[in-house]
Amino acid sequence: MQTPRNQTLAEALYRDIDKNDYLKEIYESLLYDYSINLFKLRKQQKEINIKDALRFADLLAKSTLPDKRDEHRLWGQELVILLSIVYPEDLAVKYYLGSVLSTVGNYRGLKSTYIEGFQTSNVFDGLYFEYDKSRLQIPGEEGSYFFHDQKDVYDGLNYKYFSYSGPTSMGKSFVVQTYIKQQIENGSTKNFAILVPTKALINEVRSEIIGSLQEKLKETNYRVVSASGDIVLQQEHSFIFVMTPERLLHMMIGKPQIKIDFLFIDEAHKISDRGGRSTYYYKVIAQLSKMKEMPTVIFASPNIPNPEVYLSLIPKINIDEVKKLASKYTPVCQFKYFLDLCEGQAYFYNDYSKSLSSIGKIPQEDELSDIVNRVGSTQQNIIYCNSRQKVVDYAVQYASKLPIKDDEKLISLANDIRNEVHNDCYLADLIQRGVAYHVGYLPTNIRLRIEKSFVDGILRTIFCTSTLVEGVNLPADNLFITSYRNGNSNMDEVEFRNLVGRVGRIKYNLYGNVFLIRMEDRLKTQNYIDLLQNDVPKQEISINLIDNKKYLSLVVDDLARGDMELTKVREAATEKDFDALRKFAMIFTKDIAEDNITPIREAFSSLLDEESEYKIKENFPVEKTSDDINFSYDQIINLRELVESGQEYPKLTGENDEVDFEELVDFLMKLRKVFKWDIYEKRTIGKSGTYREDSVVRWYAVILLRWIRGNGLSQIIYHALKYKEKNPNSGVWVGNMKMADVYNKNSKSHKNYIISETLGVIENVLLFSISNYFRKFSLEYKDVHQVDHFQNDWYEYVEYGTTNPLTIFLQQSGFSRESSKYIEEPTNQNKYLIEVDGEIQIHRSILTCGNVGVETEAHDIQFNMPELFID
Repeated sequence: MQTPRNQTLAEALYRDIDKNDYLKEIYESLLYDYSINLFKLRKQQKEINIKDALRFADLLAKSTLPDKRDEHRLWGQELVILLSIVYPEDLAVKYYLGSVLSTVGNYRGLKSTYIEGFQTSNVFDGLYFEYDKSRLQIPGEEGSYFFHDQKDVYDGLNYKYFSYSGPTSMGKSFVVQTYIKQQIENGSTKNFAILVPTKALINEVRSEIIGSLQEKLKETNYRVVSASGDIVLQQEHSFIFVMTPERLLHMMIGKPQIKIDFLFIDEAHKISDRGGRSTYYYKVIAQLSKMKEMPTVIFASPNIPNPEVYLSLIPKINIDEVKKLASKYTPVCQFKYFLDLCEGQAYFYNDYSKSLSSIGKIPQEDELSDIVNRVGSTQQNIIYCNSRQKVVDYAVQYASKLPIKDDEKLISLANDIRNEVHNDCYLADLIQRGVAYHVGYLPTNIRLRIEKSFVDGILRTIFCTSTLVEGVNLPADNLFITSYRNGNSNMDEVEFRNLVGRVGRIKYNLYGNVFLIRMEDRLKTQNYIDLLQNDVPKQEISINLIDNKKYLSLVVDDLARGDMELTKVREAATEKDFDALRKFAMIFTKDIAEDNITPIREAFSSLLDEESEYKIKENFPVEKTSDDINFSYDQIINLRELVESGQEYPKLTGENDEVDFEELVDFLMKLRKVFKWDIYEKRTIGKSGTYREDSVVRWYAVILLRWIRGNGLSQIIYHALKYKEKNPNSGVWVGNMKMADVYNKNSKSHKNYIISETLGVIENVLLFSISNYFRKFSLEYKDVHQVDHFQNDWYEYVEYGTTNPLTIFLQQSGFSRESSKYIEEPTNQNKYLIEVDGEIQIHRSILTCGNVGVETEAHDIQFNMPELFID
């Protein structure tokens, strides 16, 4: 029998400190006092013994219990931050704030404008802080320090396989970017790859990496690549790839000679998502496992309690090569509120008691705009809406009560939006009132200026869907969540925590506020409370989600019958789940044909008997499978027949590359049949029209035609609105939501819905769906005709939004479509482009051309493609 050891003093002190009633009372009182100040309520503050509160904060910050240390340190940090807000002039509070932040290793917090210049008066503490800072020093960044958990992550990157998680504000990707920079500066010639979930994040991460390395890219012969068409990829360099899983997979299939030595998967929780996008992660890992040596693979995810689950994607993993880490520490605090406008009640939420406490009543006439103005009139606000339609509607309602600002930058930006988008665009009106919204595709110049204006505090409030919140790191003081839904589905705990983690700006402040607002009776109070109270549960990889697992036996049945359309699955599953199951089926048939052991095959193994496995192998031999999981064999056979019959892209004629509109519609309708869009794309390009079958395709063709001809956004929108004027019975849609049966050309709101829908079509249909199908058509055309490239390649035209070779060249060099169009204007071409020995070069004066988008992009490109620039 083992004798129990005695508790240490620290264990005795900390084991039950979080159950201390006096501590709970102090914390609850501080939250109350902070809340009545925040809402400007005329109520009596609760009395607090400041000395006792500081003592608790100090004790909690020094917690040593492994299983509770993160929670205790966070609580200590929150206590002292609340004290510093409620008692801003108290010298003892100011001192303890610096002491607690130092103790928990939040040295970056010490640099915030809120608390500059802290010096400890304790000699021993001072010695420890100096030692701790020397250990946490960020390589190559004098005076900058990791948080403790960031340092653990940095050290863990030396393992072959590593999966870690932490709060959104932990700076997970920053650590890996620092590691890659150090490796390169120390002489590495490895190829690094960073996977991000959105195209917006590609641009952000690409710019961050180039910005951190600058001239070192040329000195070390490294280049940053974000698309397989980038010119630098044709040259002899080492590379840092920044791509979505889809882009990386396509590149690896098309350029199998490229070696990847280090893969970082950011936002790895997407591997647990329902829907088809999660399947690309499996396929990327499978492609990498075909290399001579499996690269280092790092997974980073927000708030996941079991990050090691993602390591199961790696085949034949050796447990000695694996490391995992789950951190809960965040350098900023989020204070949460539930505002029930329907019932007229306001509550603050206590994270440690998991309870709501009333602050008071909300006036019956109060709307969202009143709440935002009361708590955020002088701060930076992000307002989350669950649909594109609500983004526009709420933004317009909110701004209608605000005065027009007399600000030159906002006036200039609003005028440019009217010129580059449309004169009646709501966004221009809102900008002049210090408000913006974000839906779909926007010209780079405008998007960057909106983001910069928000960072600079000229724009105070942005309305957006989850796409912007996930895609761009904008510094906000307040986040207003107007629904617990994300699109048509309820937000889960991971999505909610990731959303909440976007608020709080450590550079300026140590905390942020989150307001969950119930604005409609149909929204359930309990759903809001559940999001606040529920911890993030353990995650599964998507193949093991119940929404997928319950249909796997049907997948086996369909495949055993040779049915690649998965008829039984399609009848039983939702559209979202069917998309995932179809892609899993394609991976599965490939695994069986090649006898690969992967997580996908293992998930199906218990449902397979010898007979069904034999039938699937017979129905789908290797030649009927593909690494490209966008297309199944039934589609590929139809496509080959179409191309072999002599089908080509529609012809471009004349100097202006004219295209016969009816020929384009006919071509798209042929692709609709070949690729079975009515089955696989029934929400967008496969949807039948209300008054004629091809009316939806005709609508997309209008936008596609203007896009490939290089028209600016205002021209594309002009023609989209003209199409609606001629075809008013096609209705007014935003996504899959019908706003009106008949388009009214005199309605400003109808125009703005069409503008919003057009921006969404460019982003999601042209540059994703249609681009994907054109890519496959072009690949098949090259294969049938035995050529490496051909004239009139519409995949290239769609991808770059032009038929102009100069514009394509500029985009392949790193410029956006809009910046490339600006540069190719005759006056700018003469000013900035020079031909030297048959090669186009750019004059460095373009760095001060006056166009914010062009200047920003050129600043990066001068380092990533230095040979392009000339003095």
